[in-house]
Amino acid sequence: MKKNIIYIVLIALIAVIVFVPGVKDRLQEAFFPIATIENAVHISEEDYDVELKGINVPDTNLKNFRNKAVFLNFWGTWCPPCRKEWPSIQKLYDTRKEHVDFVLIAMNDQEDAVKKFLKENKYNVPVYIARSPISEKILPKVFPTTYLLDHDGRILIKEDASRDWNTESVHQFIDNIIK
Repeated sequence: MKKNIIYIVLIALIAVIVFVPGVKDRLQEAFFPIATIENAVHISEEDYDVELKGINVPDTNLKNFRNKAVFLNFWGTWCPPCRKEWPSIQKLYDTRKEHVDFVLIAMNDQEDAVKKFLKENKYNVPVYIARSPISEKILPKVFPTTYLLDHDGRILIKEDASRDWNTESVHQFIDNIIK
């Protein structure tokens, strides 16, 4: 009797996946996110045109990071979730800075506050303040917001929350996009 119930539940589950619109796509996105890379949003040349004032690095323009893998993070010293994820970003930077360019943009912050935060915590990840408008395509709605962009300007990861960035899965993901 128990075997029959298990078989009925499995058949019902398979039927839902096959016949209910959208369920298969949601499961595929959840368990096989790489399959969605072909549909990834691309950052255009105009989107990259953002003047950046360097806090602990020289001034530059985001367009200088075109055709490179980029870890792009929008954060603020005033944002508790942003501060929470900083140690993991620093660790990721320490191990992957040769493979990915890191661009952390402090938003709604004063330069002195950012310098103080970096110095107090001994962080050396490249930090900037935007000096020109940021494209709506990448302008964050919440903080922190992080994008992982590949060499073609595709957004492969977009995270709208604090996260531990120093995980094996993130390291593997970066290793795969730099190939």
